[in-house]
Amino acid sequence: MTDRLVRIQRFSLPGALVAVSVFFAVCSPGFAQPRNLGNVLLNDFALLAIAALGMTLALSIGAVDLSLGTAIDVSSLVFVLLSAHHVGVPLAAVAALGAALLVGAFNGMLVAALGIAPFLATLGTLFIGQTLQQLATDGGQPVYLLGLPLPPLFGALAHGTCAGVPVPLWIVAALALVVHVSLAHSVFGRYSAALGTQPGVARYSGLPVAVIVAATFVAGALIYGVVGLLLSSMVKAYVPQAGNGYLLNAIGATFIGTTLSRARRPNVPGTLLGVLLLSLVANGLLLIGWNFYWQQVATGVLIFAVLAFSFASRSEQQA
Repeated sequence: MTDRLVRIQRFSLPGALVAVSVFFAVCSPGFAQPRNLGNVLLNDFALLAIAALGMTLALSIGAVDLSLGTAIDVSSLVFVLLSAHHVGVPLAAVAALGAALLVGAFNGMLVAALGIAPFLATLGTLFIGQTLQQLATDGGQPVYLLGLPLPPLFGALAHGTCAGVPVPLWIVAALALVVHVSLAHSVFGRYSAALGTQPGVARYSGLPVAVIVAATFVAGALIYGVVGLLLSSMVKAYVPQAGNGYLLNAIGATFIGTTLSRARRPNVPGTLLGVLLLSLVANGLLLIGWNFYWQQVATGVLIFAVLAFSFASRSEQQA
């Protein structure tokens, strides 16, 4: 019976994916069309998946990185401003990722060196980042590149293809592989798991906790910076506070993904499935005519249902 409950817990997420897909395919014939599913992967899934991979790193050490949106927005702003001044795309991209890295380094300093709780540290970074963006853009004005001559590489980041597959999906695959190997098959992953599950024991065992924390926030911010690059390439603009739109869904998808793990640990396959679930739900609700506010309610209910079912299965297993 115990093994059966474990299987139920671990397959609650794939089961929810199948149920949601069947429901929307029946309610909206256009849902299952290849063109629509392709749009879901490119427009809804890709950027959120990258953001959620960074959040997976943070949750692996027991932290929630609220500055996700700040790193995305800072990267987008630097990339767009430099592109507007005709700086080459490679140099602008490196500078943008460097700006995102500074956000992660600042978080790492607050948490690892000063001992501030990750939630509070990243919340402070969120507020500081919002203020800096407003100061840099005359109160939060968008920066558009639509009328400027841009090199082909700028648009290719979001709209290009390689071997017939959109570039953003290749980036998702590459980052997912790196994060998965780091968490599941490296010393860094073992240390992160120890810190995330038993922080007190990890500290008293002599693990390099400060290094792990700092590296996690820096790596996560770099990943968020990639989202900023792709977002700028996609819309050819910097839109203030756009990065914060990924925050809650990235957290929700990562927590949903823990149901795929026997130990309820953050993991890359689970995170990607969680992102896919949220993306399909958002697209399906749009196709059947639900407005945005009810879509948010339905997404929240779905997250609660998947997690509640998994927790109930786990509690029964332990009993």
